[in-house]
Amino acid sequence: MCRQIKRRLVISTVGTSLLANQISNKKSESDWSSRLQDTANRTEKEIENGSEIDKIIQSLKQRAEEKLHQANTIVIREASAELNGIYGLYEDQLDLGAQDLHFLVTTDTAQGQVTAKILENFLRIHKISTEIYTPKNLSTASTEKFTNGIDELLKWIDELIPAYKSSGYKICFNLVGGFKALQGYANTIGMFYQADEMIYIFEGSDEIITIPRLPIQVDHSVIKAVEFALMKAEVDVWIKLSKLDGVPETLIFIVGDEAKLSNWGQLAWNNCKRELLTKKLLEFPFIFYEKFFLKDYEKTNVDNQKKLELQEVLAEISGSMIKFNKDISRFDPRLKYKRYEGEKKCDGGLKQNQIDHFYIKNTGWRVSCIVKDGNLYLRHYGEHDYVNDNP
Repeated sequence: MCRQIKRRLVISTVGTSLLANQISNKKSESDWSSRLQDTANRTEKEIENGSEIDKIIQSLKQRAEEKLHQANTIVIREASAELNGIYGLYEDQLDLGAQDLHFLVTTDTAQGQVTAKILENFLRIHKISTEIYTPKNLSTASTEKFTNGIDELLKWIDELIPAYKSSGYKICFNLVGGFKALQGYANTIGMFYQADEMIYIFEGSDEIITIPRLPIQVDHSVIKAVEFALMKAEVDVWIKLSKLDGVPETLIFIVGDEAKLSNWGQLAWNNCKRELLTKKLLEFPFIFYEKFFLKDYEKTNVDNQKKLELQEVLAEISGSMIKFNKDISRFDPRLKYKRYEGEKKCDGGLKQNQIDHFYIKNTGWRVSCIVKDGNLYLRHYGEHDYVNDNP
């Protein structure tokens, strides 16, 4: 395998085999495996300090830490599936990863957290920058918890990978460890985001399998941009099935005559939204664009990232108006929606104190607007000072 050429972002799925591998053959530990299985989905809050299962986990944690600190590569790789993949990635030379960034994706469970912390400490001792990411509620305790946890994972991935890709990082998914359900999703996520490498290990060996980038393309003809943007908005909008005609059922979760995006639908949308949201302005319900706004949008200094951020906020606002019956007071507080003060005359014969404005989240840009007949008419768009001087 070639030496690394540029920095990697390495995402490793984490299981609990590191703990289970420390159980001895002693008669006193004969039921430890079953106890770990029975409590696999319990969170840290659900396991009482000093309880029997807590003592078992802490004992196995200590053994795992002692084994990893032996500095014997063979022993370490046998003890941890996750480290087996990482050692394989670096050809047993962890110093090759000194410039890389590692994320350990683990379940929201006591055993998952303990295992991830052991791995994080080990990698940090070896000068590898490492962080733990835990999707809220992610576990296999129920379908609902698992689905909600995957939703959190998808949001995080969509914020993480594109940013690091644009910074020149290679994206690597280390899928040697982790429980099968999480591995399956991570494998598909890696393909959708065109990861540069996906790492597996041959059964019974230390030889890694590196699957190169797989250029998966979404059939954009089945994606309805307005409806998908609304369903993906944080306000949690459900869309009538009548507006989703032709959309495959695998991409939506249906209840009655309404639907929202399924996990696969979110993946599909994340895969193509940058293309669909950086072209013409979408016609969201209750939102209208005035000529001044359209000119601002078409300015050459408005790059694709800002267009994406703008349309995502417009989807959030439109979704709020749908969900809360046009009640603008229910907008996300982060938008800082409020009215201008003062009597200054503005274009169109309006006074400044008849005009509202809101911010585009995560940027310093803003939009001015007026409310009329239950609709929102957008007037200007741009940097703070530009819109403030030309509301």
